[in-house]
Amino acid sequence: MTSIYDFSAETLDGQPAPLANYRGKVVLIVNTASKCGFTGQYAGLEKLYKRFRDRGLVILGFPCNQFGSQEPGNAEEIASFCSLTYDVQFPMMRKIDVNGPKAHPLYAYLKKAKKGFLGSEGIKWNFTKFLVDRNGQVAARYAPNVEPKALEGAIEALL
Repeated sequence: MTSIYDFSAETLDGQPAPLANYRGKVVLIVNTASKCGFTGQYAGLEKLYKRFRDRGLVILGFPCNQFGSQEPGNAEEIASFCSLTYDVQFPMMRKIDVNGPKAHPLYAYLKKAKKGFLGSEGIKWNFTKFLVDRNGQVAARYAPNVEPKALEGAIEALL
């Protein structure tokens, strides 16, 4: 696989979402959770999306229950939480695994493309962020504690 465009996901409502649909966009990919200490970052992600979407930014949320069982809900519950609590407008995908043998192939690719702290590939927690350029290449990886607002400069540079 040579870019994120080689992968496909599924939206929360069960629709196919080939990442090739985002060709030419800057994409921020985030593994999310509704009951995490970082869940408040949904608000910051939504602000980024509203600020930059007209210039070509797409944010893709991938709910994940692998860290402290902090995303126990089904697709309907996740959609309701995101909408009612944070008015999330950016695309949310079906719940996936990001680590281990059942990790979504997109995440296997992302982790190899940009390793984490001390060269580790594994995702350490919810709200790890991958910034992808307009050519589908992973430009940067950010730890869960990096607030969305801190990504503004990097996003600007890619737009």
